[in-house]
Amino acid sequence: MSTLQISLAVVGVILLGLIVAYNTWTHRRNAPKRADAETRLSDNHSRFDPALDGVDVTNLPEHARTPFVDPLLDATPAQEGVAEGIGLDPALEASPADTATAGEGAAAEPAGRAAQQHAERKLALDGLIDAIATVRIEGVVTGDAALMVQPTTRRAGSKQFRIEGLNAASGEWETVRSGQRYTCFQAGVQLANRLGALNEIEFSEFVAKVQGFGDALNAAVDLPDMLHEVSRARELDQFAGEHDAQLSFMLRPRRAAWSPGYIEQHAAAAGFVSAAMPGRMQLPSETVGHAPLLTLAYDAQAAQADNLDQTAVHEVWLSLDVPQVPRSEDPFKRLRDVVQVLCDGMDGMLCDQNGYQLLPQVLDPIGADLQKLYDKLDSRELSAGSMLARRLFN
Repeated sequence: MSTLQISLAVVGVILLGLIVAYNTWTHRRNAPKRADAETRLSDNHSRFDPALDGVDVTNLPEHARTPFVDPLLDATPAQEGVAEGIGLDPALEASPADTATAGEGAAAEPAGRAAQQHAERKLALDGLIDAIATVRIEGVVTGDAALMVQPTTRRAGSKQFRIEGLNAASGEWETVRSGQRYTCFQAGVQLANRLGALNEIEFSEFVAKVQGFGDALNAAVDLPDMLHEVSRARELDQFAGEHDAQLSFMLRPRRAAWSPGYIEQHAAAAGFVSAAMPGRMQLPSETVGHAPLLTLAYDAQAAQADNLDQTAVHEVWLSLDVPQVPRSEDPFKRLRDVVQVLCDGMDGMLCDQNGYQLLPQVLDPIGADLQKLYDKLDSRELSAGSMLARRLFN
């Protein structure tokens, strides 16, 4: 071979090497950012353990380590009395080591009972958001007998339906429970929720349920006026529609996309824990039984992909359901803090729902408007985070 041919071959090899190196660098630069090896999700997509991501779980309340489920709104009538005790007192979920002595075990039971009774008082039907019918009985009826003839569903149309009994021993209204005795009952249907106001058809279904329950107990039923209650429902629904706020912001990567593991690693470091649904995490409240402060969500299909490290995610949503979270927990400030931490740690930017970048200053007037919203909810006795607000804005 001539010197020229050898030179051209060498140049060709060098160029080929440069092209391969450039393509490799470009691929790595544009590949989704992956979680660190020691904090990567396991291949079977098991639940994230915050301890693996540098989060000191000893600083989190016990209820913060599991997804938030509101048993008070979703339990069936038969389960309701049990569900109301869930997550309300550490004594109810104590480990054997926590109750090793007989004295400690004896103390745990009254604490659990007190927590359940407290929940029942919080859950009592309220004329502010419920249409209530009275079921008058002669004598005393056992809880077991009442439970046998209760309606099997807790809904009248799309509205929550509930029956309570006046406990003969305590003199307080409570969810009907086995082993108790009752001197009177009342049934209620919620006037409004996020699906709209109670209508005539739903009210008629409510009447049929209450009348059937009363007939089974040979009791007299005093029903509210349908037109009056439907009118109240529309007024309440109008107020709720004007004062409902669900804030959502988008986080997007400035350069390379994120992998699901990378997102969950940084979210866990910010205090989020995995939720039941794929692609969702929650920032738990410090108060037992309260809804999560914030929700983080990304593509559920990406969260279930076979290769999480190579799956690209370009959008992460942070949401605050304002009426569900108490004002005292300052959730909007927490939202701003989380946005700052995630944007800095993940090299991301804050965007509106259309994907346009937002400057941090635009959040200031939103915070001021939220304070006014809180004041209006307080004036209507529907304070954010209260049980009534949680039921109405659900």
